[in-house]
Amino acid sequence: MSFLNSPAPVPADPRPGRGRARALTGISLGYFMVLLDMTVLTVAEPDLVSSLGTSMAGLQWATAGYTVAFAALLLSAGAAADRFGAERLFRAGIAVFTLASLLSAFAPGLPALVLLRAVSGVAAAACVPASMAMIARLYPEPAARARAVSVWAATSGAAVAAGPIAGGALVVLAGWRSVFLVNVPIGLVVLVLTLGRAVACPRGDRRIDWPAQLAAAAVLALCTDALIAAGSRAWVHAAWSLVGFGASVPAFWCLERRSQAPVLNRALLGSARVRAGLLAAAGVNFALTGALFVLPLLLQQEWHLDPLRTGLAFLPLTVPFAANPPFTGRIVARVGPRRPILAGLALLAAGGAVLAGVVFTGGSYPWLAVGLLMTGFGVSYALPALVAALVGVAPAGTAGAVGGLLNAVRQIGATLGVVVMGAAVAAGTGWALLLSAAVCAVAWSVFALARRDGAVQTAAGGRGSAAVPMRAER
Repeated sequence: MSFLNSPAPVPADPRPGRGRARALTGISLGYFMVLLDMTVLTVAEPDLVSSLGTSMAGLQWATAGYTVAFAALLLSAGAAADRFGAERLFRAGIAVFTLASLLSAFAPGLPALVLLRAVSGVAAAACVPASMAMIARLYPEPAARARAVSVWAATSGAAVAAGPIAGGALVVLAGWRSVFLVNVPIGLVVLVLTLGRAVACPRGDRRIDWPAQLAAAAVLALCTDALIAAGSRAWVHAAWSLVGFGASVPAFWCLERRSQAPVLNRALLGSARVRAGLLAAAGVNFALTGALFVLPLLLQQEWHLDPLRTGLAFLPLTVPFAANPPFTGRIVARVGPRRPILAGLALLAAGGAVLAGVVFTGGSYPWLAVGLLMTGFGVSYALPALVAALVGVAPAGTAGAVGGLLNAVRQIGATLGVVVMGAAVAAGTGWALLLSAAVCAVAWSVFALARRDGAVQTAAGGRGSAAVPMRAER
């Protein structure tokens, strides 16, 4: 199998470096918007509950309706990006996302809001794998690609940093509806920055097996729906979704085995290191999204902080997302992704344990800030390295599909974080946070023990062309 060795991007003008820098800014802002829509709602949870009169289950759906649609369609969106051109799908997704955000601000009730959040999730699914394929096209050199991914991660990390603060300020000034309006100007800027030939990606000749793709979407959607229903103790709903999930799995398996254009890259999934990396990605999102769901409830309902002070309290968690990824990019370009991934998972496990300890012992905010800071650095080490690792091993012409797989796994982890940690809050917030620490510790162990089986990783510091065999790391 030949690994990622994409041709040089088509220059936008006589200054292709400047053209691709502008394009990278637009791509990064697009991901910024996708993440901002997820994090900006966290501190608005109590206001949303009082405004719409919803329950914990309704609140879960307002958050998870987005991630269900996002996770269900990422695999298909990745394949579509490779087939029809990543930049076309990216720009269409941004346009729909912007419109859905505008309409969300005027949602008359919870059902309409959940529906619009699902539409936003569909649009986000189109954007994210396409953005990874565009970066692979713009930066075919491994070291340059690692640095570009770090810029992408830093810009998108700023969304996580800005989300709780901006959301808190907006809720105080104008209520929860205002948090969706911030996406409108950002979306328009993204559409302008991604104009031109610098982002042009060729259409692929790889066929798409739509029945298999739809079956994969059904598997992901029904699994997520069953988990959410079980978390809210809607047992009849959960049972029906579980029956549908049980029927869709063998259907997908049969279609996939016969397919000439399978949904999953079997050669890539044959690597134990790749499988461990996907598990690590799910663990990172489980801990991050679960914490962003349960901690605002602790800070506002038990510590009695208002939404703005809640957003400010999250700064130790969110600032590293924006500040640390460029440093992570330099590490990945020098030594490869394995060490940053292990360091990030270790920090996430330790951070979750510290946060749980603060809740159990009734500790003060400085100790909570320590746990948040460890969690923030853990995410900012692990995620950019995981993206660089998976995109770096994508076979030629499949960067979108591989990006879709990575982000599908991440969003499943995010949904599980909301559902499982939200359900664990009934036993106590401390137990929910301790659970996230345990998940990250398991992911660390699996990744550390995965056999070195000939998988590849991005080259260090510009040594090779596209990818090199994974070297042993001490």
